[in-house]
Amino acid sequence: MRLYASDPLHKHGSLNSGESFELFIIKRFQTSIALHRSHTCTYQHSFVYLSKSSILNVSGKIHCCPAALFSLTSRAMYIAPETRSKIDEITRRTSHLWKFLDIPNKQKQLIQYDHRMSEPDFWNNQQTAQKVISESNQIKSLINPVLAFNRQLEDLKTLAELVQDAEDGTADAELAEINDSAVKMLDEIDDLEISSFLTNPHDKSNAIVTIKAGAGGTEACDWADMLFRMYTRWAERRGYKVDIEDIQDGEGAGISTATFRLEGPNAYGYAKAERGVHRLVRISPFDSNARRHTSFCAVDVIAEIDDDVDVEIKDEDLRVDVYRSSGKGGQHVNKTESAVRLTHLPTGIVVACQRERSQHKNRDVAMKILKSRVYEKMQDEKRAEMEKFYGEKGEIGWGNQIRSYVFQPYQMVKDLRTGSETANIQAVMDGEIDQFVNAWLRAGGPRQRNKDIKVED
Repeated sequence: MRLYASDPLHKHGSLNSGESFELFIIKRFQTSIALHRSHTCTYQHSFVYLSKSSILNVSGKIHCCPAALFSLTSRAMYIAPETRSKIDEITRRTSHLWKFLDIPNKQKQLIQYDHRMSEPDFWNNQQTAQKVISESNQIKSLINPVLAFNRQLEDLKTLAELVQDAEDGTADAELAEINDSAVKMLDEIDDLEISSFLTNPHDKSNAIVTIKAGAGGTEACDWADMLFRMYTRWAERRGYKVDIEDIQDGEGAGISTATFRLEGPNAYGYAKAERGVHRLVRISPFDSNARRHTSFCAVDVIAEIDDDVDVEIKDEDLRVDVYRSSGKGGQHVNKTESAVRLTHLPTGIVVACQRERSQHKNRDVAMKILKSRVYEKMQDEKRAEMEKFYGEKGEIGWGNQIRSYVFQPYQMVKDLRTGSETANIQAVMDGEIDQFVNAWLRAGGPRQRNKDIKVED
């Protein structure tokens, strides 16, 4: 029940001349009053708010200024300040994302594309039609998740208003739902912000990753094997399919090189953050004196290009070598020369594949990888920035690393481009590297190491 200042009081008794309002409350409602400087008193499950200058003593009625009405009502549901803060943060970040992606203009572009696709002569030019459809789908994939998230946010805010107006104890389930939704939506807005950075033409393509052992001998080969395991675990966490194209065992332990393909949404957009030299510091298990060793591996990531991308590779520019596959083998794989190695003579790019049992299938896979690498090199030459993808790696050794993994004397994994770090090295080696990938994307994809970031040995 809500009692406003203009309501007659004859139902609850009259306020006698000269009688204080507090005394009236005591006599008529027989409640204990805890008056503070804020002039608040309690009555069972109700509260009364009193204003110092609001009440005029008039028989039968209480008159006051509009801002000074008092209420006798059941206590409303309480939404914790932490939950409100989360909702406000989600609202703010959603608004920034809305402006960053320029959602209104992209919605107008979609309307224009729909009009073009509805025209009778739309399919007269197949190439133009496919381009329009591709651009339309790209815009939809970019803004539809944000639109859906914004609707979800509006529903959450509406539910919070309804819960706030409900009586205490009547909407506990809805209050718990608000708290859970706020926590969940904070994670979702993180993912939306990261995905909004993947706007390059090939970010949505599959990725081809190559790991190559560098300085460190057997220790480096073991480090390459550890990185290979880390990336395959990371791919599994993200739901990517991993196809091993080629792998070469190291001398004594580990692997010397490995090439594998990551298939999944935005695989290249995320995996490209790992391109560079990775440094390991640990007490070597191969050293009988238990001394610390430093090892290096290079990680190269390229996008798998589509078949419609025109990359011409002439037969006279290729050298094809076939050999027997290495590895555990079987009744067929090690008895025939099914493995294929392609060398592109003009560029010196070498690609090998021994995944399939058929030499022809291995050649097709190797040719696709070769085209992707030649295309990437062509793009580098057009930009006249060879360090952007190839030059920045430099020598696979000291001074060129983008990330350091220190196991001893302390534990720390630190990205030298963004400064992102963690002491949980076990989680990182189990594939939890999204922290570094997301930090790199948020930093704008820096191509080189930040010289101001240091790692203590």
